[in-house]
Amino acid sequence: MKFVRVAVLVLAALQGALAIAAEPRPQVVIRTSAGDIHVELFPEESPKTVANFLSYVDSGFYSGTIFHRVISNFMIQGGGFTREMQEKPVGSPVENESRNHLHNERGTLAMARTEDPDSATAQFFVNVRANLRLDFDYVTRKPGYTVFGRVVEGMDVVDGISLVLTQTTGGMDDVPKSPITIESIERAK
Repeated sequence: MKFVRVAVLVLAALQGALAIAAEPRPQVVIRTSAGDIHVELFPEESPKTVANFLSYVDSGFYSGTIFHRVISNFMIQGGGFTREMQEKPVGSPVENESRNHLHNERGTLAMARTEDPDSATAQFFVNVRANLRLDFDYVTRKPGYTVFGRVVEGMDVVDGISLVLTQTTGGMDDVPKSPITIESIERAK
């Protein structure tokens, strides 16, 4: 009888653990003038970055921003400028989490930042190809660019955006000649 009770408790614990493990990762939909991009986020690996990104998503911050930096066969970057190339005011930067063992592979999202590793705020980029040189360097200890999600649907949209014609605008290189607008970013239902 004691064995049966222990077996039932172990089974219940396993079912609870499986239920937790089976919880889907949060997803967002990036609605752009070029089409929708569905993204799965990695809160276990990049908790501060995902929380930061979702705070901008939930506030509606990204609506009306553009992909302002597009480099073919590299990445598309957006989330910080309006169609008029005005930079939007942002909150405090988030701590760099590039030591999370995630890689800047094709289709992953990572945070844009300055030379200061802990300077990322709202801007993000989607890797169009594997850009492993942007990862944390475990030999030199040089911080990388924090990967916090991946495209699960709409990579064709990302590829299309990466091929648009660009120009120099307001002192910035690689700006699409015809703006690619982020109409909204919303949590997937």
